[in-house]
Amino acid sequence: MKALSILGSTGSIGRNALEIVRRFPDRFEVKALAAKRSMALLAEQIREFTPEAVAVFDESAARQLESLLPSGCRTRILYGEDGYQAVAAWESAALTLVAMVGAAARGVTIFPVDSEHSAIFQCLQGQRREDAIQILLTASGGPFFQRSREAFAAMTPAEALRHPNWAMGPKITIDSATLMNKGLEVIEAKWLFNAPEDMIRVVVHPQSIIHSMVAFRDGSVMAQLGVPDMKAAIGYALSYPERLALGQPLPTFASDLQLTFADPDMESFPCLGLAFEACRRGGTLPAVLNAANEVAVYAFLEQRAAFTAIPLIVQQTMAAHVPIANPELEDILAADRWARAKACELVGEGRR
Repeated sequence: MKALSILGSTGSIGRNALEIVRRFPDRFEVKALAAKRSMALLAEQIREFTPEAVAVFDESAARQLESLLPSGCRTRILYGEDGYQAVAAWESAALTLVAMVGAAARGVTIFPVDSEHSAIFQCLQGQRREDAIQILLTASGGPFFQRSREAFAAMTPAEALRHPNWAMGPKITIDSATLMNKGLEVIEAKWLFNAPEDMIRVVVHPQSIIHSMVAFRDGSVMAQLGVPDMKAAIGYALSYPERLALGQPLPTFASDLQLTFADPDMESFPCLGLAFEACRRGGTLPAVLNAANEVAVYAFLEQRAAFTAIPLIVQQTMAAHVPIANPELEDILAADRWARAKACELVGEGRR
């Protein structure tokens, strides 16, 4: 029995993880949960999984959650940064699933949950890392892959949220539409797999069947395939090195299955280029890129900024930042705070 703490339990990844727990009650138990929104759903999760503790955003959310729970509920309700930290390091949990925005812990073993990084991780199993010469991150291209650049300015949040293949949360779905999600995955892959950015290539693969690939110096290319569903990647991370009998359908290997590939259009999707720039320059710049993008994406979702404003806000925030080359943790957190304030300022100026 593996004891879990799940951060972001009401989001897409968290809900999928709890579905796996539900299907394998003899393998997993939930010790702690954390969420920022959806208190009604979190209350349902507490009633079903009876965790020892949950953490929510603030005291108001804690009071709301408490009002939704039956009297006598023994789950501790924590809130704020201290609450999140407590749940992330909950003593009785053997594994913490991080599916929410925030700074990560260090000194721990990391198993990737994102489908692309899970695919790379799987392709490298049993291989010598020094034999790998290229990481090929696949991208669906998002909902606007074949749209004209001229049409982007009029794109609405509703259109951007209609991803052709994946069911994800709103923020990551918009990141997919701008290809920023792939840029962030490039940065993550650099650190997860100790790979320089010039070893990482993004390949547009609209069918989302190949989740990523690794090329080796003998000319071999390993690919991990599967239907576009997060449960396989989550399940592998939770059960590694085992594979759970998830009952997932296999891709339909028949004459109508087409696997196509293309290079990303960096002019139409400048966020990808900005991410490569941040990855190359390093220091505090990746934190600035990420923070500015979050502000810009939520401004777009709230209809306070146009779709085309997202890369502009990120670019201008990056241009105004003086990177610290070898930052300490406090430098990174300070850069994050500065970038959010700067991006908010830019959003406000864009609305005047």
